Amino acid sequence: MDRIEESVIALILGLMTVLAFVNVIVRKSGGNILWAKETLVFLFAWLVLIGASYAVKKGAHLGVDVVVNMVHGQKRRALGLVAVLICIIYSFLLLKGAWDYWANFANLPQTTGRVFPTGFQEMKPTDYRSWYIVNDVPNPWFLGWLEGAMNYGDPYDKLPRFIPYMVLPASMALLLFRFIQSALAMFAGKIDRVVASHEVEDEIEEVRERLGAAMDGETDAGSAK
Repeated sequence: MDRIEESVIALILGLMTVLAFVNVIVRKSGGNILWAKETLVFLFAWLVLIGASYAVKKGAHLGVDVVVNMVHGQKRRALGLVAVLICIIYSFLLLKGAWDYWANFANLPQTTGRVFPTGFQEMKPTDYRSWYIVNDVPNPWFLGWLEGAMNYGDPYDKLPRFIPYMVLPASMALLLFRFIQSALAMFAGKIDRVVASHEVEDEIEEVRERLGAAMDGETDAGSAK
């Protein structure tokens, strides 16, 4: 569970690279993979949405920490807890909206309640949306069983839409999980803020240290000569 984002992101990047490369070769030969563009769009969407929870885990999201740096101790921790609570509420609302958008595509009920879920809606035959398909991506043979399970035995000409859209509730649930992890770590005193990326500053400092070490090495080599 700790490495789920890394594994999925690595797989997606690999698939995107291979598919884009193969499509370029095919187009140079006068052909075209008709479903390649739409597949790359879906993969990129998965990459971005799953990357959001990965960035939370790594503390790589951008954050404004001016106020946080002005206080110390319990005050800083209190501000961090307030911030992470807001993030948890926000990601929970995103999860509700994502589920409600995706659910009918998978023949599942949406939630009731305008803001917070109060239950699940009663499904009617007219609410089913599993027959919606994407524009170009063909339905692979190993997903043929979905035709009987989701589409009343009718064949899917293209990939059913609920499969690529599945990333919406899945990624939002993962985002909520990572924020809860951050809240628990903050409550335990392991961290004092949710996210505040200083990645660029850290990289500049790392480059500065490398350059300094290289220059010192050259100086030592020149002295030895």
